[in-house]
Amino acid sequence: MDLTSTSKFISLILRHKPEAIGISLDEHGWANVDELIAGVAATQKFNMEMLAEIVRTDSKQRYSFNEDKTLIRANQGHSIPVDVELDEMEPPEEMWHGTGEKYAASIDKTGLMPKSRLYVHLSKDSQTAVNVGKRHGTPVLYIVRARDMFNDGYKFFLSKNGVWLTKEVPVKYLRKQQGQ
Repeated sequence: MDLTSTSKFISLILRHKPEAIGISLDEHGWANVDELIAGVAATQKFNMEMLAEIVRTDSKQRYSFNEDKTLIRANQGHSIPVDVELDEMEPPEEMWHGTGEKYAASIDKTGLMPKSRLYVHLSKDSQTAVNVGKRHGTPVLYIVRARDMFNDGYKFFLSKNGVWLTKEVPVKYLRKQQGQ
């Protein structure tokens, strides 16, 4: 059973539009699992076993259950204001950001901005950043001098699935590198 399109729909609901199925998220991004299942099941076959399989097998570990699996949330990537209770962490020396060539001129001028999301997403390795960049066309990589940013007072957070997040990356901390 291919749950890819259902997973994408759940991602849309939990990150951007819970109202699409008539549910709401609490201030930390948690949704009631029974309400989520009922909302999705209104348009397609869906149950707890399918939801648990999506959470368990998602290659990017986009979702988390609470301990008793009565609540679920997206780990990051929200465009709606929620506090997913991220831990502030000291970042590695450098990180990477992958994007498409079409965005490079803007980034070169303004740095990395979260746009419709709450945070800029950074990768701890270049290959992950290349893969992200390929989703937007010809990849362009930016190396982020994260430790310098941190030392200058910028905050970094590490999401449950290993994605580094920060509010912005000014141009002076970026070095562009063409993707592979």
